[in-house]
Amino acid sequence: MMVRALQRVTRGSNRYTRGSMFTLVVIVVTAVLAGASPSGPPKVIVGGSPADTDTYPWAVALSSRATYGSARSGQFCGGTVIAPTKVLTAAHCMFDENGKRVDRPDLAVLQGRTDLRTTKGREVAVTGVYVNPRFEQSAIDGDWAVLTLADALDTDSAPIVAQGADVYAEGSAATVIGWGDTTGNGDYSSTLRQVTVPLISDTTCRTAYPGGPYGQYDPAGMVCAGERQGGKDACSADSGGPLLLDGTLAGIVSWGDGCAQARKPGVYTRVAAFARDIREAAGL
Repeated sequence: MMVRALQRVTRGSNRYTRGSMFTLVVIVVTAVLAGASPSGPPKVIVGGSPADTDTYPWAVALSSRATYGSARSGQFCGGTVIAPTKVLTAAHCMFDENGKRVDRPDLAVLQGRTDLRTTKGREVAVTGVYVNPRFEQSAIDGDWAVLTLADALDTDSAPIVAQGADVYAEGSAATVIGWGDTTGNGDYSSTLRQVTVPLISDTTCRTAYPGGPYGQYDPAGMVCAGERQGGKDACSADSGGPLLLDGTLAGIVSWGDGCAQARKPGVYTRVAAFARDIREAAGL
């Protein structure tokens, strides 16, 4: 299972967090900083196309240069602005490879920086981290967190689906945005990218992730998206970024088995299952 925070968690031998991805995250980060290819498939937008923060002004990068170095502005996860001082991301982005909460004193949000090699846009410190108290690290269940910023962002906030909204119809086109791995081989993008993938039925996703080392799909708090033949997916460092349905935030990049593999769709936090709690945590 791959958790998709330099990381989207992948489960199994290639699994990131997205969970056991955390161990892989360390390998990937080391390899990236050394200029080498990682030993396992991480996750950024695979099979996508260029995007920009003018189109998606509420799409932000999470940064920690102390942890991930200065390359790509220290980006390791994504997030979505849901209020001027609040950003929604994946809970697993706040944990290390051993499943322990990480205190990153230099944690910041980058807004308006399409190209991470530049200094464009704003870089705002994170002063508070609220992790879903029901988040289960071992299962990557309830994978959401709300960050509080030191200063308000002067940008639009993304609309969030309503609690219990029935918007996850099989085949619906979903858009995923991020700065992650573009091939599954550690080729991290310095610029924002997007990909459109169809939502997958709960039955199909249960078959793909029945449990064991590759992770277990739970439709109560998760939703799957991807092409049956593979080729399009979120990947490492896309963790925490948005999955959009008709321009509304409906999912959070969470985990999967590798990136863009056939019959192994990406798994996303089902925001409609947690919308009430998310709004309460953000003071909305």
